[in-house]
Order: sequence, then structure tokens, then C-alpha cells
Amino acid sequence: ATVSEPAQKCCAENIQPFLTSILEELMGPVSSGFTEVRSLFDKEVNEIIQDFQKTNDITKLKENVDQLMNLPFNSVKMEPCYLKVNLLQELLQDLKSRFKVYHIDFVIQRTQNFMQELMGNAVYTFEQLFSPSHQADSAKVASTIEKVKLRVLK
Repeated sequence: ATVSEPAQKCCAENIQPFLTSILEELMGPVSSGFTEVRSLFDKEVNEIIQDFQKTNDITKLKENVDQLMNLPFNSVKMEPCYLKVNLLQELLQDLKSRFKVYHIDFVIQRTQNFMQELMGNAVYTFEQLFSPSHQADSAKVASTIEKVKLRVLK
């Protein structure tokens, strides 16, 4: 009871007025990182479509879909997504001094983990909705892949 009122007053005067601007500032790199995840998934599926249209090979298509399933764990391909979030390092340094925010690396790492999880969910959903083994008509495969991709991105 003795600490509650001064703590609430301190928070209301020294922290709460800045929360909206802090969140907006932090959401820039986070949003761009997640947008990069979306773009990477889109690009990878488009490459699968283009490869299938060139080869019309169902076996190669299955291999490409299997490779897509490994995308969340492909650090080279995911790196551009992670780099977008690294901008938080600079933004959080200012917060660290002003508001005693510590464990900046943990915040960045958790954000990158969420990005990897999102990509994992996207490729898993793609695989569940599209199974190359169930595609009898190879003429419709590319359009089916495109429809599934759009559904996943939605």
C-alpha cells in the first residue's frame, strides 16, 4: 500500500506517456522482419511453380516441396528476415538507458524465433493443403500451388 501510489504516479508520469511512441518505433523492424518472412515464402513457392512449369516433373515437384519444408531451418535463406529485426539492437539501446530495459539480445532472439515459427507454420500449412501425390492432372498443378500459396499467405 505504501509503494503502490508512488509507483503508479511514477509510471503514469515517466513511462506511460512514452509507451505509444516506443511501441511504434519497435514495431517498424518487427513488421519489416515478418514482411520479409512472407516475401521469402512467396518467392520460394513461386520458384517451385516456375520449376514445375519448366519440367512438368512430379518427382522433382515433391523434392522441391520437401525442400520447402526445411525453409524455416535454412539459416542462409532466413538471414535477410533476421537482419531486419537486428535493427532493434539500436532502438533498444536508447530504451536501455532511458527505461533500464535489459536483455536486448533476448528480445531480438525471441522475435527471430517467432519468425522461424511463423515460417514453419506457413510451410506446414502449405504441405497440408497441397500434396503433390494427390495431383492427378499435371496441367492444374501450377494453378493449385498458386491457390494454396495465396491461401497460406492470407
